[in-house]
Amino acid sequence: MAGHSQFKNIMHRKGAQDIRRARQFAKLIREITVSAKQGLPDPAANPRLRAACAAARQSNMPRDTIERAIKKAAGQNGSDDYVEVRYEGYGPAGIAIIVEALTDNRNRTASDIRTAFSKHGGTLGESNSVSFMFDRIGLIRYPATAASADAMLEAAIEAGADDAQSTPDHHEITCAVESFFAVRDTLESHFGEPETAKLDWRPTTTTTLDEDAARAVLKLIDALEDSDDVQNTYANFEIPDTIMQSLDS
Repeated sequence: MAGHSQFKNIMHRKGAQDIRRARQFAKLIREITVSAKQGLPDPAANPRLRAACAAARQSNMPRDTIERAIKKAAGQNGSDDYVEVRYEGYGPAGIAIIVEALTDNRNRTASDIRTAFSKHGGTLGESNSVSFMFDRIGLIRYPATAASADAMLEAAIEAGADDAQSTPDHHEITCAVESFFAVRDTLESHFGEPETAKLDWRPTTTTTLDEDAARAVLKLIDALEDSDDVQNTYANFEIPDTIMQSLDS
């Protein structure tokens, strides 16, 4: 289990399906709100909003809920004023963690994040204290059925991507942040809407955790993800499958 993709694995372990779904919808609506307010409230003319809407559809958010969020954000006084903030720190076993949040109260969010780190064996650091251990990239993922590996690689290169890796399950295309929207739109014109399209923090090196360290790190990640303000968490750890199965049992 890779630290940069832990969200689905961690959330899968939680039992309250309805609470999890409501929390995820709230996070997606915040992203839609910010995207619509920063650009035009039209997904066709606003790449970030289009990506936010695609993520919402992937999570099975009803179309009318998405449209209401866009309309509310486009209103004169119709939505909360969220700002983007990033926190960085260290978790148990020295794991580097990046937390991205959207908040209408910086003090509240900073206090919540600091408390989560301190309660679970971590330390909240200064800005850029761990981000140098990650690469900021654009990430686009298609199911393996979208195209052959050769066709996807050729299209990705022509679109300006840096790399395309294929597995039996999916194709993963990575690119520079500056090229993200252009690469995504070009690939979308060839293969349709991707299953994932986002900016990502990819660790340059990772640390493999034993069972005790894995349990401690996951508790911290859980606590961070439980905050309504937190949108994404990224960390530079790996958990072997055998240990992950033991933690899930």
